[in-house]
Amino acid sequence: MVITDTHTHLYSESFDEDRDEMIQRAIQAKVERFFIPAIDSTYAERMYNLEKSFPDHVHLMMGLHPTHVKENYKEELQFVENQFQQRDFIAVGEIGIDLYWDKSTLQMQQEAFRYQIKLAKKYRLPIVIHCREAFEEVFEILEEEKGEDLFGIFHCFTGTLKDAKRAISYNLKLGIGGVVTFKNGKIDQFLGDIPLKHIVLETDAPYLAPTPFRGKRNESSYIVNVAEKLAEIYDEPIKEIAKITTQNSKDIFGI
Repeated sequence: MVITDTHTHLYSESFDEDRDEMIQRAIQAKVERFFIPAIDSTYAERMYNLEKSFPDHVHLMMGLHPTHVKENYKEELQFVENQFQQRDFIAVGEIGIDLYWDKSTLQMQQEAFRYQIKLAKKYRLPIVIHCREAFEEVFEILEEEKGEDLFGIFHCFTGTLKDAKRAISYNLKLGIGGVVTFKNGKIDQFLGDIPLKHIVLETDAPYLAPTPFRGKRNESSYIVNVAEKLAEIYDEPIKEIAKITTQNSKDIFGI
């Protein structure tokens, strides 16, 4: 059995005390594939060092996170493009729109999102979308950009069944993490109506730890709790959940 964590910030400062041990715990728990989203240029060196330490397990994305779209966002986007010119990445991410923290940057976020989607199309790569309190804004841009060359993952999906079906219509898998284990998470109520072929597993570590670790630092080994919840929802053995969701991740990332 191999479990894939399609979204984990293993380079985060939260893991500076025990990063290697934490990753080994995950590998021992059969979590052997880690897909690492970018935030901004200040984290690039950490990401590259992580890849050097775990080359057989770690796969890097590159992008500008919407909450880090600031006044210097054009410089940051240039950094992203420069990185793609220098080396290979597995995806453009994480990108999108976040209106939870700051609505004043919406126009800049929209521009950055569009720019990075076009970058993904240029390099024939998937996108990994971050969306918080911005479903309509994200869908508006996806509608503009839809086509066979648009595909990827709707990370940390927390929308409605209608939102889920719309995301899937844009060639996106749904990234399901700790929220599915929350009593008030809501997505567990309809997830069974979505075929497993549209689902990938993720942690978003160190954020959004699943029950029973909610409120604590999340780590990739806790994805097993997410897989167990999906096994319950879909009435399938956890090995089957791991097999299908890992294959889905291979279909998206090509590896």
